[in-house]
Amino acid sequence: MKLLHVDSSILGDNSVSRAISAAVVTRLRSLHDGLEVQHRDLAASPISHLSGAYLAGQSADVQHDQAMQEDLALGGTVLAEFLAADIVVLGVPMYNFTIPSQFKSWIDRVLVAGKTFRYTDHGPEGLAGGKRVILALSRGGFYGPGAPAAPYEHQESYLRAALGFIGLPDLEVIRAEGVATGAEQRQKALDAALQQAGALQAA
Repeated sequence: MKLLHVDSSILGDNSVSRAISAAVVTRLRSLHDGLEVQHRDLAASPISHLSGAYLAGQSADVQHDQAMQEDLALGGTVLAEFLAADIVVLGVPMYNFTIPSQFKSWIDRVLVAGKTFRYTDHGPEGLAGGKRVILALSRGGFYGPGAPAAPYEHQESYLRAALGFIGLPDLEVIRAEGVATGAEQRQKALDAALQQAGALQAA
């Protein structure tokens, strides 16, 4: 069984989402003997933003410079990692109401027509179903249902839309909210999230 672990926080050891995603992976290792884990750190090794040249390069039979060759190869590797995974663990903080730009670049290499979705006469169809996906989310404030800031939440809602579009509507979500509102709340939220991660069951 293969697990893909993706982190996107820029805060290193101070990151709440990284702490949660690491706890999720540790728990799943304990539940699945021989679990093969692939870790991609989008802060340490960022993926470039999607470009017109990249899109053209996927279909055009033209010569590419070294940088474009490397970008195309990386995009293929990122997609292959995702497609090969049985379990996907995504560590995603909220930056300015949404996902980090580093993570959006990863999404843009994963949502690929003909690979993870296709358009049909009956509308779009997801092609990446059958994976277990666990989101490890952190937020500086409070954005849950009923919170005054709930309308500004474009982190989890975006991930549900994007992943649902490719056939992954049933996400497991672990959230730590209010981590920037004070040390006590940060620890309380982190402890609760780590406890939830430690209680995960084998799928």
